[in-house]
Amino acid sequence: ITYTILPKVLGQPFKSCDSGAPIPSISCDSGVPIPSISNIGERMGRSQELSDSKRGPVIGGHLGNKSIRAISWLLNIPRSTVSGIITKWKQLGTTATQPTSGRPRHMTGRGQRMLKRTVHRSRQLSAESIAKDLQTWCGLQMSPTTVRRELHGMGFHGRAAASKPSITKCNAKRRMPWCKARRH
Repeated sequence: ITYTILPKVLGQPFKSCDSGAPIPSISCDSGVPIPSISNIGERMGRSQELSDSKRGPVIGGHLGNKSIRAISWLLNIPRSTVSGIITKWKQLGTTATQPTSGRPRHMTGRGQRMLKRTVHRSRQLSAESIAKDLQTWCGLQMSPTTVRRELHGMGFHGRAAASKPSITKCNAKRRMPWCKARRH
């Protein structure tokens, strides 16, 4: 990525477009037209991040001694994003996305929902049989330990049934008057 184009662009006068929003007029010394950057930071959701090609103009503006506010306004990117890109570039020397820390989760959200449905259908399945079912139904290869860990995280725990005495008809007849006497 080259960062030499935007400082020249930021110093040039503005043209207006149909919507009334100013966009920088972009031209190159060689005469080759460069695509407009007016819609670089269109409104996007929180989870999306800017691509490397969209981070380049931010660094170019910074190298052209433009303020964070000016870069933010020109590129229609939030000031916090511009500031973060510049800080990252100063610390790491690159604007590329760094790998995330930690081991990625094996179970996706879709797998968790399938696991939950499986357990709701039959609470007495073993972790081994659930792991086999998930492999045949949706191709998720996982161990019974992973199944247990995910179920514990969802709030499902293996419990032995409470032992209840078998009440015979004779004991039921004797017990009824005893219960009625203690009801009041």
